Amino acid sequence: MPIYLDSAATTPVCPAAAQAAFDTMTQGFGNPSSGYPLGRAAALRLEADRAVVARALGCLPEELFFTSCGTEGNNWAIRAAVELNKRKGKHIVTTAIEHAAVLEPMRALAAQGYEITYLKPDRTGHIDPAQVAAALREDTILVSMMLVNNELGTILPVKETAQAIQAARCPALLHVDAVQGFLKVSFTPKELGADFLTISGHKIMAPKGVGALYIRKGLKVKPLLSGGGQERGLRSGTEPTPQIAALAAAVAAWGPGNQEKIRAVKDHTAGLLSGMEGVELISPGDAPHILALSLVGYPSQPVVRALGDKGICVSAGSACHRGKPSHVFAALGLPPKVLMGVLRVSFSPLTTMEEGEAFVRALGEVRETLVAR
Repeated sequence: MPIYLDSAATTPVCPAAAQAAFDTMTQGFGNPSSGYPLGRAAALRLEADRAVVARALGCLPEELFFTSCGTEGNNWAIRAAVELNKRKGKHIVTTAIEHAAVLEPMRALAAQGYEITYLKPDRTGHIDPAQVAAALREDTILVSMMLVNNELGTILPVKETAQAIQAARCPALLHVDAVQGFLKVSFTPKELGADFLTISGHKIMAPKGVGALYIRKGLKVKPLLSGGGQERGLRSGTEPTPQIAALAAAVAAWGPGNQEKIRAVKDHTAGLLSGMEGVELISPGDAPHILALSLVGYPSQPVVRALGDKGICVSAGSACHRGKPSHVFAALGLPPKVLMGVLRVSFSPLTTMEEGEAFVRALGEVRETLVAR
């Protein structure tokens, strides 16, 4: 088995989630909208699963809407916020280091005449709360900011942003992409001041194909999909009950000590890397599971392949870049030789100290090979 150190891209499905999906597909497979006992049982299970995820997130079950993925949740939230505030302005604030699932909708809105302000990070990947306050205007209708950056692990000032919006008395709604933050750092949507908040299952050992969007109670959002009226009329379509059951099972199986366990492995690995010649730590990350570094002067893609040949799975940034240069690392203003060698190492509750040590040894061997050429 390879040593998997790319958990920010995706995670293996935990046994509890796989079993929950299997049971739902083979036994509790009724359509929740059906009136006979099998359907009613499926509807009861669906709402029980919703309550499990809502409890872990810290919101009301009626504020949680299941989606297919984080990308859908982000797109839905952004479009809903713009629609709600369409008569109040055309200015939006986001950051230059958001996921493509936020940046691409922003580009589409810019093409429709909206003005987008992109806040730039400092050298460590942090956003200064003062930047947010300075960017807000009377016609700012939306601020979209991720909680944890998916390539650096930095935590962005979401709570301070909500406070700045309130102080500015502008109509902006706050959308939070919490895909990398859910269960990795402690928060609730209310604590953050979020109006919309996105999560995704496959980052927390649930299957791909399921996520959820928190919509603050009281917001009158138009339906994303029209049809049979599922998800309280906002997202029609027969609910994917196996994926939802698996998401709830993965959430329930996530141990209370996982944050500390993951951080201990990451910190141990970072400590070993800090003394390695030719390696620069770009960001140790505020979140417990992401470590960004550079093998300075060596293109990252060949390094990723060489590590893969040794059975070590890491990435050169977000999996959504598909080999293209990362806009996140580019936004830091890194020297060219540092930028070309960026790597992202990310950990899960399954990662061991020994696996972190094996990665460090393998990286050293790869560097020696490259230096000798």
